Amino acid sequence: MKNKSNKIVTKIGELILDKKGADIKILDVRELTSLTEYFIICTSDSAPKTRAITEHIKSELKKDNIIPWHIEGLEKMEWVLLDYVNIVINVFNPEMREYYNIERLWSDAKIKQVSD
Repeated sequence: MKNKSNKIVTKIGELILDKKGADIKILDVRELTSLTEYFIICTSDSAPKTRAITEHIKSELKKDNIIPWHIEGLEKMEWVLLDYVNIVINVFNPEMREYYNIERLWSDAKIKQVSD
């Protein structure tokens, strides 16, 4: 993680921790795809917590003029995707995270666990 996105990725991990997101993983996929540089994955155990995590990320990054290109999943709050182009954030409830198992799909990625 040696580029501008590195600082943003680290900040996002801290923002997720602020709102008690769990099992936070950063997947460095730069060598695997041209779609994005990083996936950030975390688990939230409730819809209100999912909303708090996503709103916290959006509001804090907006202070640095970083705006999401696309957002999905706010209606059901089971899996919210915040697409910042170079960084894609996935906030899952436990069932959706297990079902989609993004870590398995991108098992060749360099994976960093974020903890407090």
